[in-house]
Amino acid sequence: MNLIINNIKNEISKVMVGQERMIEGLLIGLLTRGHILLEGVPGLAKTTVVNALSSSLGLKFRRVQFTPDLLPSDIIGMEIYDPSLNSFKIKQGAIFTNLLLADEINRAPAKVQSALLEVMQERQVTIGEESFHLTSPFLVMATQNPIEQEGVYALPEAQLDRFLMKLVVGYNSRDEELEIARRVANGHFEAIEQVATLEELTLIQKEAMEVHIDKEVECYIVELIFATREPKSYGLEDIDLYIEQGVSPRATIDMYKAVKAVAYLRERDYVSPVDVAYIAKEILRHRIQLSYEAQAQNIAVDTIIERILSVVPIP
Repeated sequence: MNLIINNIKNEISKVMVGQERMIEGLLIGLLTRGHILLEGVPGLAKTTVVNALSSSLGLKFRRVQFTPDLLPSDIIGMEIYDPSLNSFKIKQGAIFTNLLLADEINRAPAKVQSALLEVMQERQVTIGEESFHLTSPFLVMATQNPIEQEGVYALPEAQLDRFLMKLVVGYNSRDEELEIARRVANGHFEAIEQVATLEELTLIQKEAMEVHIDKEVECYIVELIFATREPKSYGLEDIDLYIEQGVSPRATIDMYKAVKAVAYLRERDYVSPVDVAYIAKEILRHRIQLSYEAQAQNIAVDTIIERILSVVPIP
């Protein structure tokens, strides 16, 4: 079934140059039914790749530009009065889709962020007195700009914890940058074709979650998680001061699923400890809460994760 994965990658490559790690991260989110947070400066084609992914699978796609004046009803919908029926009816919002691109998610205030909590966790929406289950698959692909200072709001920890991974998207290489300029200037982007059905997507999701994990690798995942909570127990006194709060059990669950997807994308039916180390930053970086001392000394969360990976023994 990795033929389907290759076909999806080929379709995305029609409009995307480079950024293999971002594409792989989105595929992991798709296989695990997990939400993805993309962080990067504007112009890195984050919106383009999500749109291409949905088109290659024939999924419904909606994009919402998050702004300070956005309302929860703009996302989930509302009850509106119908004079002809002399009653209220439900007007569904943008959330009723398969792939929701929440563009610049950190520009919206707390009320809008809270509206996403139920739908991201439960895959259901409550409008008035009615609850609606969303059609599967449902994924939130959110973007945020790390360099903006004005008109942005830090995402609450409870919402960050609902993202499977946080992908940090960097600039392309010089050769890739030149290829992008040539394609855009000459209009050489091909149309995206659907290469998989919903049934095929469901099948590869099931296959990915059937990938085997040995007991030793399972224990390795748990040890990495506990090292963020109890650094001193692992001889990590040097970073204990920098961690205000370790990661939640959701990180354990998400890492367990994500490493299966990584192995599946590499056409293996078992998980290697290398897969765990490979994906650890993406799973943990948005969940570890840094202390004031870490922020004052400009200690990056990725540096802390690297330190943990260097100490916790690989099975």
